[in-house]
Amino acid sequence: MATINVYTESTPNPSTMKFLVNKLLINGSVDYPDREKAQESPFARELFKFNFVNGVFFASNFVTITKTEDADWSDIEALLKEFVKGAVESELKIQEIAKDEEITFDGTDVEIKIQQVLHDYVRPAVEQDGGAIAYKSFENGTVTVELRGSCSGCPSSTITLKAGIEGLLKRMVPEVEEVVAEAM
Repeated sequence: MATINVYTESTPNPSTMKFLVNKLLINGSVDYPDREKAQESPFARELFKFNFVNGVFFASNFVTITKTEDADWSDIEALLKEFVKGAVESELKIQEIAKDEEITFDGTDVEIKIQQVLHDYVRPAVEQDGGAIAYKSFENGTVTVELRGSCSGCPSSTITLKAGIEGLLKRMVPEVEEVVAEAM
């Protein structure tokens, strides 16, 4: 078995830290914003046993962990790094039932085009910062998305949403007039 290496990256959200591993953890992404939702994930369930863990998000080769306000990264980062390394080495499951995430888009031609742009251009950039974006709906020129992981509650996500994502979608899909985020 190859040695598992874990390294951390800060994210634009000061309450979250990205723990990257040299192994694919999951195809797609899955968000556990609270203890209750984490019950379906052995890996997330174990992380939530730490009283300073406030949210867990998995995508490709990383887990983004959101800490409680009173915790300090300098006190908990090494502990979490060690935990993530051990969990990955022991192949602790992220999901009890593996969901085969075949990427399919549905809806009108405009909705499919919006989803394709979000998937191809926005998702990789958002994942770089330890987050994820999910398409919710398109009505009367307004695209509604859901921000997860480090993007959820991040101070700069509004700027990213308006300046970046909205601008890109308006250029690539002329029917788009506005992009809004649905709160988690």
